[in-house]
Amino acid sequence: MAQPEVEPLEPLPEDWQRGLAVVAHPDDLEFGAAAAVGRWTGQGKEIIYCLVSSGEAGIDGIPPERTRAIREREQRESAALVGVPTVEFLGLPDGLLEYGVALRREIAAMVRRHRPDVVITNNFRDTWDGAYALNQADHIATGRAVPDAVRDAGNRWIFREQLVDGVEPWNRVRQVWAATSPQSRHGVDVTATFERGVASLRAHEEYLRGLGNGGLDPEEFLEGISRPAGTRLGVRYGAAFEVFHFDLF
Repeated sequence: MAQPEVEPLEPLPEDWQRGLAVVAHPDDLEFGAAAAVGRWTGQGKEIIYCLVSSGEAGIDGIPPERTRAIREREQRESAALVGVPTVEFLGLPDGLLEYGVALRREIAAMVRRHRPDVVITNNFRDTWDGAYALNQADHIATGRAVPDAVRDAGNRWIFREQLVDGVEPWNRVRQVWAATSPQSRHGVDVTATFERGVASLRAHEEYLRGLGNGGLDPEEFLEGISRPAGTRLGVRYGAAFEVFHFDLF
Protein backbone atom coordinates (compact mmCIF):
# COMPACT_ATOMS: atom_id res chain seq x y z
CA MET A 1 0.00 0.00 0.00
CA ALA A 2 1.33 3.41 -0.96
CA GLN A 3 2.35 5.64 1.93
CA PRO A 4 0.56 9.02 2.19
CA GLU A 5 2.66 11.92 0.98
CA VAL A 6 3.91 14.33 3.61
CA GLU A 7 3.97 18.05 3.00
CA PRO A 8 7.57 19.25 2.66
CA LEU A 9 8.86 21.90 5.04
CA GLU A 10 10.35 25.06 3.59
CA PRO A 11 13.78 25.85 5.08
CA LEU A 12 13.85 28.77 7.49
CA PRO A 13 15.92 31.79 6.47
CA GLU A 14 19.27 32.04 8.20
CA ASP A 15 20.41 35.47 7.03
CA TRP A 16 19.91 37.04 10.45
CA GLN A 17 22.14 37.65 13.44
CA ARG A 18 20.19 38.08 16.69
CA GLY A 19 17.28 36.05 18.03
CA LEU A 20 15.16 36.36 21.16
CA ALA A 21 13.44 33.21 22.45
CA VAL A 22 10.41 33.86 24.68
CA VAL A 23 8.62 30.91 26.31
CA ALA A 24 6.57 30.25 29.42
CA HIS A 25 8.75 27.80 31.38
CA PRO A 26 12.24 26.40 31.76
CA ASP A 27 12.39 23.25 29.54
CA ASP A 28 9.92 24.59 26.93
CA LEU A 29 12.64 25.29 24.37
CA GLU A 30 14.33 21.97 25.07
CA PHE A 31 11.23 20.02 24.06
CA GLY A 32 11.79 20.70 20.38
CA ALA A 33 13.77 23.87 19.55
CA ALA A 34 17.10 23.60 21.38
CA ALA A 35 18.87 21.65 18.64
CA ALA A 36 17.94 24.43 16.20
CA VAL A 37 19.29 26.99 18.65
CA GLY A 38 22.53 25.00 18.79
CA ARG A 39 22.76 25.11 15.01
CA TRP A 40 22.29 28.86 14.95
CA THR A 41 24.73 29.69 17.72
CA GLY A 42 27.22 27.46 15.91
CA GLN A 43 26.85 29.80 12.93
CA GLY A 44 27.84 32.71 15.16
CA LYS A 45 24.33 34.03 15.80
CA GLU A 46 23.40 35.48 19.18
CA ILE A 47 20.30 34.13 20.92
CA ILE A 48 18.88 35.33 24.22
CA TYR A 49 16.47 33.24 26.30
CA CYS A 50 13.58 34.89 28.11
CA LEU A 51 11.55 32.71 30.50
CA VAL A 52 8.26 34.30 31.47
CA SER A 53 8.01 32.17 34.62
CA SER A 54 10.56 30.12 36.51
CA GLY A 55 8.47 26.94 36.40
CA GLU A 56 8.12 26.98 40.17
CA ALA A 57 4.85 25.04 40.13
CA GLY A 58 6.31 22.29 37.98
CA ILE A 59 7.49 19.68 40.51
CA ASP A 60 4.73 18.29 42.68
CA GLY A 61 6.94 17.03 45.50
CA ILE A 62 9.07 20.16 45.94
CA PRO A 63 7.84 23.54 47.27
CA PRO A 64 7.73 26.38 44.72
CA GLU A 65 10.57 28.50 46.12
CA ARG A 66 12.97 25.56 46.09
CA THR A 67 11.71 24.50 42.68
CA ARG A 68 12.31 28.01 41.34
CA ALA A 69 16.00 27.81 42.22
CA ILE A 70 16.33 24.31 40.76
CA ARG A 71 14.66 25.17 37.49
CA GLU A 72 16.50 28.44 36.96
CA ARG A 73 19.80 26.64 37.52
CA GLU A 74 18.88 23.80 35.18
CA GLN A 75 17.74 26.23 32.49
CA ARG A 76 21.01 28.16 32.59
CA GLU A 77 22.98 24.91 32.36
CA SER A 78 20.76 23.70 29.54
CA ALA A 79 21.08 26.96 27.58
CA ALA A 80 24.87 26.91 27.88
CA LEU A 81 24.95 23.49 26.19
CA VAL A 82 23.51 25.02 23.02
CA GLY A 83 25.61 28.17 23.13
CA VAL A 84 23.24 30.58 24.91
CA PRO A 85 24.95 32.54 27.72
CA THR A 86 22.12 34.98 28.46
CA VAL A 87 19.00 33.67 30.22
CA GLU A 88 16.51 36.10 31.76
CA PHE A 89 13.54 35.28 33.99
CA LEU A 90 10.56 37.64 34.18
CA GLY A 91 9.24 36.07 37.40
CA LEU A 92 5.57 35.87 36.45
CA PRO A 93 3.57 33.15 38.25
CA ASP A 94 3.89 29.65 36.82
CA GLY A 95 0.55 28.10 35.96
CA LEU A 96 -1.31 31.41 36.16
CA LEU A 97 -0.09 33.25 33.06
CA GLU A 98 -2.79 35.20 31.28
CA TYR A 99 -2.84 36.66 27.81
CA GLY A 100 -3.34 40.41 28.01
CA VAL A 101 -1.79 43.84 28.24
CA ALA A 102 0.40 43.04 31.26
CA LEU A 103 2.08 40.12 29.51
CA ARG A 104 2.44 42.03 26.25
CA ARG A 105 4.12 44.85 28.19
CA GLU A 106 6.73 42.53 29.71
CA ILE A 107 7.58 40.91 26.39
CA ALA A 108 7.62 44.20 24.47
CA ALA A 109 10.19 45.51 26.95
CA MET A 110 12.44 42.52 26.20
CA VAL A 111 12.10 43.07 22.46
CA ARG A 112 12.98 46.74 22.79
CA ARG A 113 15.97 45.99 24.99
CA HIS A 114 17.46 43.15 22.97
CA ARG A 115 16.47 44.34 19.46
CA PRO A 116 16.25 40.94 17.73
CA ASP A 117 15.88 40.12 14.05
CA VAL A 118 13.68 37.10 14.79
CA VAL A 119 11.68 36.05 17.85
CA ILE A 120 11.21 32.39 18.74
CA THR A 121 8.42 30.98 20.88
CA ASN A 122 6.59 27.69 21.32
CA ASN A 123 3.45 26.27 19.79
CA PHE A 124 0.44 28.23 21.03
CA ARG A 125 -2.27 26.37 19.15
CA ASP A 126 -4.91 24.59 21.24
CA THR A 127 -3.29 21.19 20.64
CA TRP A 128 0.12 19.73 19.82
CA ASP A 129 -1.14 17.46 17.05
CA GLY A 130 -3.97 19.45 15.54
CA ALA A 131 -6.49 17.05 17.08
CA TYR A 132 -6.41 15.58 20.60
CA ALA A 133 -3.17 16.32 22.47
CA LEU A 134 -4.12 19.43 24.42
CA ASN A 135 -1.63 22.23 24.86
CA GLN A 136 -1.09 23.87 28.27
CA ALA A 137 -2.58 27.23 29.27
CA ASP A 138 0.73 29.02 29.96
CA HIS A 139 2.09 28.01 26.54
CA ILE A 140 -1.02 29.35 24.81
CA ALA A 141 -1.05 32.63 26.74
CA THR A 142 2.65 33.32 26.20
CA GLY A 143 2.73 32.32 22.56
CA ARG A 144 -0.33 34.41 21.74
CA ALA A 145 1.22 37.42 23.46
CA VAL A 146 4.53 37.21 21.60
CA PRO A 147 3.42 38.40 18.11
CA ASP A 148 1.30 41.16 19.65
CA ALA A 149 4.19 42.28 21.86
CA VAL A 150 6.48 42.37 18.82
CA ARG A 151 4.05 44.82 17.21
CA ASP A 152 3.79 46.79 20.44
CA ALA A 153 7.57 47.09 20.63
CA GLY A 154 7.65 48.98 17.35
CA ASN A 155 4.98 51.51 18.29
CA ARG A 156 6.35 54.44 20.29
CA TRP A 157 2.89 55.33 21.60
CA ILE A 158 2.39 51.94 23.31
CA PHE A 159 4.08 51.35 26.68
CA ARG A 160 5.70 54.79 26.44
CA GLU A 161 7.05 54.48 29.98
CA GLN A 162 9.63 52.01 28.65
CA LEU A 163 11.23 54.58 26.36
CA VAL A 164 13.76 56.00 28.80
CA ASP A 165 17.52 55.70 29.30
CA GLY A 166 18.18 55.19 25.61
CA VAL A 167 15.49 52.55 25.00
CA GLU A 168 13.79 53.11 21.65
CA PRO A 169 10.96 51.44 19.76
CA TRP A 170 12.09 48.38 17.80
CA ASN A 171 10.20 47.57 14.60
CA ARG A 172 12.77 45.41 12.84
CA VAL A 173 11.66 41.94 13.92
CA ARG A 174 11.29 40.13 10.63
CA GLN A 175 9.42 37.03 11.76
CA VAL A 176 8.12 35.17 14.81
CA TRP A 177 8.71 31.40 14.79
CA ALA A 178 6.55 29.04 16.89
CA ALA A 179 8.34 25.72 17.46
CA THR A 180 6.56 22.36 17.14
CA SER A 181 3.27 23.88 16.00
CA PRO A 182 0.89 21.44 14.29
CA GLN A 183 0.59 24.11 11.59
CA SER A 184 4.32 24.23 10.89
CA ARG A 185 5.26 24.83 7.26
CA HIS A 186 8.93 25.63 7.81
CA GLY A 187 11.84 23.82 9.38
CA VAL A 188 15.57 23.57 9.91
CA ASP A 189 18.00 20.68 9.60
CA VAL A 190 19.25 19.77 13.10
CA THR A 191 20.98 16.53 12.20
CA ALA A 192 24.39 17.87 13.19
CA THR A 193 23.17 19.35 16.49
CA PHE A 194 20.58 16.78 17.51
CA GLU A 195 22.79 15.39 20.30
CA ARG A 196 23.29 18.89 21.71
CA GLY A 197 19.52 19.23 21.83
CA VAL A 198 19.24 15.93 23.69
CA ALA A 199 21.91 17.02 26.17
CA SER A 200 20.09 20.29 26.78
CA LEU A 201 16.86 18.44 27.64
CA ARG A 202 18.76 16.01 29.89
CA ALA A 203 20.08 19.01 31.81
CA HIS A 204 16.58 19.42 33.29
CA GLU A 205 17.32 16.38 35.41
CA GLU A 206 15.36 17.16 38.55
CA TYR A 207 12.39 18.44 36.60
CA LEU A 208 12.24 15.33 34.42
CA ARG A 209 12.52 13.12 37.49
CA GLY A 210 9.73 15.12 39.13
CA LEU A 211 7.34 14.38 36.28
CA GLY A 212 6.84 10.94 37.82
CA ASN A 213 5.88 9.33 34.53
CA GLY A 214 8.16 6.34 34.84
CA GLY A 215 11.08 7.84 33.01
CA LEU A 216 10.89 10.07 29.95
CA ASP A 217 13.90 9.32 27.77
CA PRO A 218 15.06 12.62 26.21
CA GLU A 219 16.67 11.01 23.17
CA GLU A 220 13.67 8.82 22.41
CA PHE A 221 11.25 11.71 22.87
CA LEU A 222 13.20 14.10 20.66
CA GLU A 223 13.70 11.45 17.99
CA GLY A 224 9.94 11.02 17.92
CA ILE A 225 9.40 14.62 16.86
CA SER A 226 12.67 15.28 14.99
CA ARG A 227 12.51 12.36 12.58
CA PRO A 228 9.10 13.29 11.08
CA ALA A 229 10.25 16.90 10.69
CA GLY A 230 13.47 15.65 9.14
CA THR A 231 11.53 13.53 6.67
CA ARG A 232 9.62 16.62 5.58
CA LEU A 233 12.94 18.42 5.07
CA GLY A 234 14.68 15.49 3.38
CA VAL A 235 17.22 15.08 6.20
CA ARG A 236 17.63 12.80 9.22
CA TYR A 237 16.51 15.19 11.98
CA GLY A 238 14.60 18.44 11.72
CA ALA A 239 12.86 21.04 13.86
CA ALA A 240 9.53 22.40 12.62
CA PHE A 241 8.21 25.94 13.05
CA GLU A 242 5.11 27.93 12.23
CA VAL A 243 6.17 31.30 10.79
CA PHE A 244 4.46 34.64 11.33
CA HIS A 245 5.70 37.44 9.09
CA PHE A 246 6.45 41.01 10.09
CA ASP A 247 8.72 41.72 7.11
CA LEU A 248 5.84 41.97 4.62
CA PHE A 249 4.43 45.27 5.88
